[in-house]
Amino acid sequence: MTEFFTIQKKDANSRARAGVIHTLHGDLETPCLMTVGTKATVKTLSTEDLKKVGVGCVLCNTYHLHLYPGEDLVAKMGGLHNFMHWDGPMFTDSGGFQVFSMGHGTVADEIKSSEKRHSRSRVLKISEEGVRFQSYLDGSHKMLTPESSIQIQHKLGADMIAVFDECTPFHVDKNYTRQSMEMTHRWLDRCIAEHKKLHSSQALYGIIQGGVYEDLRTISTDFIEQANTPGICIGGSLGKDKPQMYEVVEMVMQRLSPEKPVHLLGIGDLDDLIAGVKRGVDTFDCVTPTRNARHGLLFCSESSDKKIRITNAPFREDQNPIDVNCTCEVCKNYSRAYIHYLFRANEFLSIRLATYHNVHFIQNFMKEMRQAILEDRFDGFEEKWGL
Repeated sequence: MTEFFTIQKKDANSRARAGVIHTLHGDLETPCLMTVGTKATVKTLSTEDLKKVGVGCVLCNTYHLHLYPGEDLVAKMGGLHNFMHWDGPMFTDSGGFQVFSMGHGTVADEIKSSEKRHSRSRVLKISEEGVRFQSYLDGSHKMLTPESSIQIQHKLGADMIAVFDECTPFHVDKNYTRQSMEMTHRWLDRCIAEHKKLHSSQALYGIIQGGVYEDLRTISTDFIEQANTPGICIGGSLGKDKPQMYEVVEMVMQRLSPEKPVHLLGIGDLDDLIAGVKRGVDTFDCVTPTRNARHGLLFCSESSDKKIRITNAPFREDQNPIDVNCTCEVCKNYSRAYIHYLFRANEFLSIRLATYHNVHFIQNFMKEMRQAILEDRFDGFEEKWGL
């Protein structure tokens, strides 16, 4: 196979670049937002739909697929590509984020109540060996280690896989963040060893940790670079707000050498995508487009904040498409009034149409950004979109 990542064009005024990630299941053009299919499905959309709306890569979740249907069944079915009938590039995360979210909580949990979060924790023990946790499906006790995470991902068969790491939240102190980062680095060595043992052709991504602390991010960035994995992820806590998140990304990107693709985990708002690309990030993943769709929050270039809540009363008799500038099949054929009605009537079709539109919209957004880089227009891209 050719080299893993090719840079086609660099922006003259930022670190933005257009490139191609080469996989056994085709080329992935960057910048790119990977569409999240947590359980080997993007809710309400078929893989044919994904191709029609221009999805370049699907990201699936190791944790959920390990619990059900299990990596052995997926392997028996010929791997995730055959199992879900997707013939394009695919990424699997390590399962670490989901496991540690059960113990630390999500960002939303942090804001609400740390006491309530820990009382509901399904994480039983975090140790050097790995993490013992309780399955949300049947209450059984499970163990996830660096070795087992790589073994599971090997059986799932994605083109790109991630090392097992502890995803530290914002609320923990610097000492905990340091200890966690150091353990994550030791886990990285074990992941690499297991990856070699399996003679895997999958592209392994190391994950940079260190929370919001510049000295820790520096240590982790240098460590991951020296590990020489084909790709690099920026993970862990990115701060309490967008400005701090951009600072953390900047801490990392100013130290990374430019030869490898960089993935920013769990980020997907339009302004964050531009900010990340501007700083040199190549790929992203986020559930926001599909999750928002299920709640009637739809992308719209005409709106000041680039989204509308279709269930609001003003759309009851609105004959316009969701977005007059959108070329997706939903905007070509259905009115805001009809989609408003579907949501109000709790019809399943509402979620399908909304998801189709949102995924198409954001894929088109990324393609336009890529084209702007290729044509030396990236400098005005943010202003053009009013972001």
